[in-house]
Amino acid sequence: MYTLNCKGKLLLIEKPLVMGIVNATPDSFYDQYPQKGLDAIIALADKMASEGADILDIGGQSTRPGSERISAEEEMARVLPVIKILSEKYPDIILSIDTYHSKVASAAVEAGVSIVNDVSAGNMDKAMLSIVATLQVPYICMHMKGTPETMQQNASYKDVVKEVLDFFIQKIADCTRAGIKDIIIDPGFGFAKTIQHNFILLKNLALFEMLDKPILAGLSRKSTVYKTLNITADEALNGTTVLNTLAILSGASVLRVHDVKQAKETIQLLERYEKG
Repeated sequence: MYTLNCKGKLLLIEKPLVMGIVNATPDSFYDQYPQKGLDAIIALADKMASEGADILDIGGQSTRPGSERISAEEEMARVLPVIKILSEKYPDIILSIDTYHSKVASAAVEAGVSIVNDVSAGNMDKAMLSIVATLQVPYICMHMKGTPETMQQNASYKDVVKEVLDFFIQKIADCTRAGIKDIIIDPGFGFAKTIQHNFILLKNLALFEMLDKPILAGLSRKSTVYKTLNITADEALNGTTVLNTLAILSGASVLRVHDVKQAKETIQLLERYEKG
C-alpha cells in the first residue's frame, strides 16, 4: 500500500487506481470524442467521473511520436479552463497535469491540480524538479530517451530493463534530493521503445517493485496493441484490457487509460480472483 499526499488530501493506493486520459489537444493519436472544444472535453471527463475514475489526467500537449512542441502559454490556454471547471465540479477526484513545462505545472496546481505527470522526468525543463518540490505534490516520473519529436530514433538498448531500472534509480535520487516526497514511476511504454521493448518491459515489470514506488502503466490503445493485432487504435480496447491485466498482475499501481469503465472492471475481477 502506498499513500500520496495530494495537497493535503491523502490518496491511498490499496488496490490499483484508474487514471482517465483527458486530452485538451487536437492532435492526440486517439480521439475519444470526434467533437472538439471545451464542452466535448468536459463531457469526456463527466463520463470518466461517472465510471469511477480515481484520477483525471489533463494534457494540452500531444506527446505522440513526431508530435510538434507548443509553447507553455498555448498549453496553459488549453488546460487551465478545463482544470478550473473540473476542480469545482469534482472536488473528490484527484486531478493531474500532463506536462513537461514547469510553468504549466505551477499554473495547473494553482488552478486545482494536485499531481504533476512529466513524460520527460525533468529532462526537458531543468526547473521542473525544484518547482514540483516547492509545489509539494506527487510527481509521476516517466522514462523516455530524447523528446517526443525524436524519441523513436532513440529506441536502442543493450538491455532495456536494466537501462530503465538504472534510469529510475538515478531519477528517484534526483527527485528526493530536490525535495519531492511522493514519486510514481512510469516505464514509458511506447516512448523511445519498439514493440519488442514494450513487451520485454511488461514481462519484467515486477522487477520495478524493488524501487518501492508506485508503478504507472500507460498501455492504453497504443501501437504495441494495435500494430501487434493489425488493427486500429479505435479497435484496440480488448487488447488494452489484456495488457492492463498483465500489468496489474506484475505490480502496476495505476492504469492510465482512455476507457475507465473497462479498467475498473478489470481491477474488480482481478481483486475477486486474488481472493479465490
